[in-house]
Amino acid sequence: MNLSEEELKKEKKHLELTINLLRNQISTLAQDLYDNEEKQQEFKKFIWDTRSELDPTEMKTIMSNNNKEIEDLEVKAKYYMKLYKIQNSPYFAKIVFESDEGKDDIYIGLTYLTENNENIIYDWRAPISSVFYDYEPGEVSYEAPGGIIKGYLHNKRQFTIEDGKIKRVFDSKLNVQDEMLQEVLANKTDEYMKNIVNTIQTEQNAIIRNVKDKNLIVQGIAGSGKTSVALHRIAFLLYKIKNLTSDKVLIFAPNQVFSEYISNVLPELGEENTKETTFSDFLETYITEYKSIESFTSFIERYYKYEEAYIDLIKFKQSNEIITVMEEYIKNYVNKANFTNEIFNRDLYIEKSKLNYYLKERYSSLPLFERLEEISLKISEMEFRGNKSKAKQIKKWLKEILNISTDPKEIYKNFYKSSEFKTAYQKEIPDSYLNKLNDKNISFEDACLFVYMKSLLMFLGNDYTIEQTIIDEAQDYNVLQYILLKKILKKSKFTILGDINQTINPYYQYKSLEDLKMVFNDSVNYIELNKTYRSSPEIIEHTNKILGLNLVSAIRRDTHIPVIFRNEDNLKEQLTNDINTLMKDNKSIAIITKNDSEATNIYKLLVYDFKDLVLIRNNSKKFSRKLVVIPSYMAKGLEFDASIIYTDKNNKYTYDERYLYYVACTRSQHHLIIYNQENKE
Repeated sequence: MNLSEEELKKEKKHLELTINLLRNQISTLAQDLYDNEEKQQEFKKFIWDTRSELDPTEMKTIMSNNNKEIEDLEVKAKYYMKLYKIQNSPYFAKIVFESDEGKDDIYIGLTYLTENNENIIYDWRAPISSVFYDYEPGEVSYEAPGGIIKGYLHNKRQFTIEDGKIKRVFDSKLNVQDEMLQEVLANKTDEYMKNIVNTIQTEQNAIIRNVKDKNLIVQGIAGSGKTSVALHRIAFLLYKIKNLTSDKVLIFAPNQVFSEYISNVLPELGEENTKETTFSDFLETYITEYKSIESFTSFIERYYKYEEAYIDLIKFKQSNEIITVMEEYIKNYVNKANFTNEIFNRDLYIEKSKLNYYLKERYSSLPLFERLEEISLKISEMEFRGNKSKAKQIKKWLKEILNISTDPKEIYKNFYKSSEFKTAYQKEIPDSYLNKLNDKNISFEDACLFVYMKSLLMFLGNDYTIEQTIIDEAQDYNVLQYILLKKILKKSKFTILGDINQTINPYYQYKSLEDLKMVFNDSVNYIELNKTYRSSPEIIEHTNKILGLNLVSAIRRDTHIPVIFRNEDNLKEQLTNDINTLMKDNKSIAIITKNDSEATNIYKLLVYDFKDLVLIRNNSKKFSRKLVVIPSYMAKGLEFDASIIYTDKNNKYTYDERYLYYVACTRSQHHLIIYNQENKE
């Protein structure tokens, strides 16, 4: 503590007064909520008793007024929960800010607290709170609803408050090496990701509070806080944007384990968790022709287990080139469409030329399947006064006399036999491979392309409910996936975060995430985060060598703990000794293997000696960080106090797998032990 005794005494007194006020408000809110609950019960009884006496207009008015009261009650209940959470640690920072209106002490916490319309605590997302994150003492400014506010920052003070007591307090500057940040970085990790409101850095804050750009693309090196920034950005947007609620925000996560890992952050910040999905699950909505869709993890697992025989073909399917090939194929396919006969039966006669006029001219601006829909409705309207059941029958008749198939699976399979595809790929695809497209399940690489093909043939249905979309691990999505997302999520703004150096998709590689600007060309900003807060300098030095990087800026102080390399000898004894040693100083330890087969073998080797050991695989949903065995491609986005990188002696990471090796090694904060891999000093 670098405060004088007098200053410390003042802060303790202020904390005591704040906590008393906070608890009084909690008590008042609790009573209000209780009284309102009783009032709601009385209201329900009143409605029941008078249901036969009230006319519809009176009932509607009464119900409308009650619904408004319920909405107000929900807001009050949420605020009650926020105050309840912070009652023993009401704030984490204070700034002394002077403007034309005077000099004020601004205390900053997870949520606000007022008394007589005066702010006692400011929410960390409030405009004035940005001064704490963005400036050193001196001339400052911040953007408020009424315009730019200028002033002078006299001091910044940081607190660690536990159980209503000040444990630590000191005055600090913006320096990223400051005492509070280093203390947080030195801490061992708990089960889930934590919020970082007390250590948000200037470059992170700029992303979190950005509301000017419709879309953001963030390139951030390993450990730069991309996921934390994304989650805090969501919390800020929920605070800032009127009528934005958690159910209008969608997060794309790499897998279910990652979703579980981040599940605690938004509730810690006083917000409800948003909608979450993986890309495979998202595609399921638009694929009814197949029973299941392969996950992204299974897709790349095939490659790293050396089980994939058609690497070149999959690489082509993942490429940007195939987008235009598919577009050309569908364009030519639709142009060939003709009705070969008239509709002639006891109910209806429509001549062929008229049908083709509808198909080729009247509705030519629509996708093919929508043309058939509109033609059916048009004929139904003219001949059967709009009888919808007749429209369905007419559509069936139209398909019977159309010269091309309307079965999406058949159209997709024929794509690979088409001249458009053969000209571009210049290799024959065996029938045995194509026959798999008739199966009940569809591969990940085919699912993306299949949905895109369908989007060219029909309206998939636009989702206007999602207003903000967050995509983490963005480097593992190809351009086609972004085109699909932008096409379907019509109303949404996008925040895209990734690192080209952490690409685990072996079939697709960006030179820069800035390449995505071509997809999001309507207000998009590209930002880079080049400081890493996760790993020690020793670990960063090693991981830099894997990819030949020199741009990484390490923030964590030297630990003087070297990266250790081991050659497998007596594996069980070696791993047991390493784990027992690491457990003395660390809360979370991961044994990261190259693939799931190795993970399973290591788990079987150790599980009887370490009862807390957890095996994480592709289908895992629950997550524990205490002691885990996990394949490298499942570990992305996660972090641990200590990591043991293991590969079998005959399965070392190759040069082509260096990005996966980099991902594995960058998971660790403090200790890194590497088995069966050469130390390239």
